[in-house]
This record gives sequence, structure tokens and C-alpha cells, in this order.
Amino acid sequence: MFVKKPLTLALISCVTLHAQETIERLDPALDKIIAPDAKIETLCKGFQWSEGPVWDAKGERLLFSDVPRNIIYQWKEGDTEASIFMKPSGFTGVSEYGREAGSNGLAFDAKGQLVCCEHGDRRLSYLTPEGGKRTLTDNFEGKRYNSPNDLAIAKDGSVFFTDPPYGLPQKGNFREMDHHGVYRVDPQGKVSLLVKDLDRPNGVALSPDEKILYVAQSHQPAPVIMAYPLKADGTVEEGKIFFNTKDLKGPGSPDGIKIHSNGTVFSTGPGGVLILDKSGKLLGRIICGRPTANIAFGPNEKSLYITSQDRLLRVALP
Repeated sequence: MFVKKPLTLALISCVTLHAQETIERLDPALDKIIAPDAKIETLCKGFQWSEGPVWDAKGERLLFSDVPRNIIYQWKEGDTEASIFMKPSGFTGVSEYGREAGSNGLAFDAKGQLVCCEHGDRRLSYLTPEGGKRTLTDNFEGKRYNSPNDLAIAKDGSVFFTDPPYGLPQKGNFREMDHHGVYRVDPQGKVSLLVKDLDRPNGVALSPDEKILYVAQSHQPAPVIMAYPLKADGTVEEGKIFFNTKDLKGPGSPDGIKIHSNGTVFSTGPGGVLILDKSGKLLGRIICGRPTANIAFGPNEKSLYITSQDRLLRVALP
């Protein structure tokens, strides 16, 4: 059973700027996106692999996953500790499953329901207002997903999600799919396979006008961010490389991705968080000094929350 009411779990008191963390400015245009005097705050730390942050407007809190621990944490302004929001978060079995069995990407739908990508249970689920969990989808054409990783929800309720193999156990033949797909669940619950030629699709996001689907690939031979024009029927046209991170130095690869309402693309990647304009030009990076998983905007897009390996970071936005 998951924990509905938060239980306090002490981590480490809030600290300030870390020596490894800095903002790398490559273009003057970045100053309009992140102020020249902006700092990187460390809000709390002590996690195994923090992931999938989302701002909960109703609860006035940030929710985020710790995938290996099978926990969703919550953090509120003024907290010096994170607390448990849900446990288990992504695997409800009774035996050992794998190193990354918990939830990953999180998002809220138009009804205010929390939608979760679950590695261990290999499904997308949603949390009802009464506190019960229900399955949104757990298979495509009768075959179980690998380990749903990240998601983006369109204005019409369609859910786009990626399905790489990262959450599968290292031992044993658990795969049922012969590809690592990008899928769409339409408002009626029908699932369509949109992309199947990416080796490791990971983060996924929609442009503000919902005409482009961005997919980040965490694959060392081709660490790229792809852009797919979206058709009116929800399918995609042939994709093109929006940005290739192969020449960037630093730990990590393309993972989580979010798009600001002004079209600025924020994607985790080598070094931390990449900031790109609409054309794919790299304006700068938030250097985190460690592999960085995902990002989320705070209220009114005035802050950027970053899940960076063992810690939760924040940078103010204008």
C-alpha cells in the first residue's frame, strides 16, 4: 500500500551555493532567461537518484521521484527536509525486481490527477482524488511496456510518453517489446506508437503551440534532442535533430526536457541543464557538477527546479 499522507523523512538541512555549481553563459540572450546575478540553490539532498519533478499547484509543493528507493517525495517552500508523499511509487510487487523499480516522470492532468510513469509495474497510472491508483495503460497490442520513463500531457488530455529499458531488471529476459517506443494515449484511452527507431528515448515535451514533440535520447552513440512535427491526428512527421550534445563536456546525457511558454528549451544533458532558443542555439548551461535527470517550472515559471542525482536544486527565472 502506498502512503497517502506525508511522513517526514529527515535528509540534510538546506545549504547554499555548491562549489561545483555555476551558470555558464555562452550568449548574451541568456540574461533575459536567467538573470546575471542568479544563484543555484540546493534545497535538500541525500537521494539515490532524484527524478521526474512536477509542481503541484493545489498542494503548493514540488513532487519528485527517487527511482531506486521507490518513493515520491514532496518539498514545500521553507522546508529544510523532503518528506515521503507516496511509497511504493512504481513497484508494488513483493519480491526484488531491479535497481530502478520506482516511479520516474510525473505530471498533472486537466483534472488535477497525478499521472506517474512506473518502472517496476511497467505502466502509466493516475492517482484519483480519493487517493486510489488506477492504470492508464500497461501494454501495447498485448505486450507489456519496458519501463515507462517520462511523459507530457497535451491540452486535449493526450498523454505522450517514452519507454526505454532502464527500469528493467539487469538479469532475466523481461522484455516483451522489440523496440523502445514513444507513444500517445488519446483522450479515449487508445494507444498509438509514434516513434520506434530511437535506441533510448527519455525526456519528452510539447512546444507551447503543441505543434512539435521534443524527445531527448540518452544514448551515448547519439546523445541528441529530436523534434517531431505533430499532425492534427496526433501522429508525427519525420523527426530531425534539434540539438546534438556529443561535443559537450561534463557528466550526464540528454534526459528530462521542459519547454518554457516563450519557447525556450530546457534540457538536462552533459554538465547539467542546457538552455536553448527556439532554433536550437545553445545559450548557456546550468552546471550541476554531476549527472542531472530532470527539471520542472515552479509557479508562473518564476523558478526552475532541478533533480540532480542526489539533490534538489532551484534557479530563479525572471
